[in-house]
Amino acid sequence: METSNQTSSGRFFLLGLSNVLYLQGICFCVFLIMYLMTLLGNVLLITVVRINSKLQTPMYFFLSNLSMIDICFSSAIVPKILINTLSTDKSISFLGCALQMYFHMALGSIECILLAVMAYDRFVAICKPLHYQTIINKKMCILLASISWGVGFLNASVNIPLTLQLPFCKSHHVNHFFCEMPPFFRLSCKDTRLNEIIMTVAAQFIVLSAFLLTLISYIHIISSVFKIRSSQGRDKAFSTCASHLTVVSMYYGTIISMYMKPRSANSPEIDKTVSLLYTAVTPMLNPIIYSMRNKDVKDTIKMKLFRIST
Repeated sequence: METSNQTSSGRFFLLGLSNVLYLQGICFCVFLIMYLMTLLGNVLLITVVRINSKLQTPMYFFLSNLSMIDICFSSAIVPKILINTLSTDKSISFLGCALQMYFHMALGSIECILLAVMAYDRFVAICKPLHYQTIINKKMCILLASISWGVGFLNASVNIPLTLQLPFCKSHHVNHFFCEMPPFFRLSCKDTRLNEIIMTVAAQFIVLSAFLLTLISYIHIISSVFKIRSSQGRDKAFSTCASHLTVVSMYYGTIISMYMKPRSANSPEIDKTVSLLYTAVTPMLNPIIYSMRNKDVKDTIKMKLFRIST
């Protein structure tokens, strides 16, 4: 047990993975495959949008932002998990932990807001198609994306310094895969209720605002879709929204269960599983979900691969 707060010159120890040798090998392979798929899928989606002029629309502008976030989100966490999985040294420096925690919270907040922005984009496209080009123009796209990135980094800039100023005198052994705020509250010998309140209020403001905007957008979308007389038109509209709804359900569900639950409901094992879902699994699935149902994306990939092969 440490009796003083020397974290600024010391290290934390991440204990989230199994110490059983063959399980470490399995975990390494699983994380490596997920990380490579995340990089490949998201880079491919960004590239496809860049080379196909048909895809240079507001929807794909926001999708490219989402892919960039997923690449950075995963890269801030998974490489260190891979290193710690096979290494006997499970430690991480105070600076490395601070950066990991900061970018994890910032990028997670940005993705949450961006998903709401994408729902608003679909609302305007389906409910106000004649005014779409006027409302969702280039300046508006840049403004909405900038607000998402700005609020995300502001949220992290408030919460992370407050967390890192806590005295971690109980232990420096973190029962988690990476540096995240909730597990660190359990290490402090100081009352962390104020920190938890600030974190919860910030999460509620961002997540609930984003969720409410998404919900309102889809209520209007569904109402408008049912008014479409053509079954083909309804199918096309629902198909456009199905991918986004799938991603929204996965992401908001995991974030709410991690950052907005009462203190009494905290469980290290459940927290690790939930964190793994939105840190490694969701960034891997996002480009697959968005590209599987899109003909233009699939055709561009086939054309590009065909050109490479010939």
